Amino acid sequence: MPLRESGEDYLETILILQQRTGYVRSIDVATELGYSKPSISRAMGILRAEGFLTVGKDGQLILTEAGKKRAGEVYERHLLLTRFLGEVLGVSAENAEEDACKIEHVISQETFEKLRSFVDKAESGIGG
Repeated sequence: MPLRESGEDYLETILILQQRTGYVRSIDVATELGYSKPSISRAMGILRAEGFLTVGKDGQLILTEAGKKRAGEVYERHLLLTRFLGEVLGVSAENAEEDACKIEHVISQETFEKLRSFVDKAESGIGG
């Protein structure tokens, strides 16, 4: 079953919070995204059922290998798109971040690879 945009956002948020603090609970995700605890609880149940995360006895959210992989892919797209929009096109930081968050879910793998190649070339041309 394909993961919806909201599921990708949750996985990405868990990954970012884990990198930031090392320990993530549902309440942390709710606070970060500004969603209600019941909404997060339902979403975490779906992600757990789909094999993207486990929940420890203490409530810690732990990404499975599949969850880490998917979250990493989404986050990589997000970072590259933000860089492209902001640094290459000159979009304001706020708009680059907001637009990247939308585009990261719909961009094809082919387009993403071409964009990554373009950004790498553009950056090496600027710095080297």
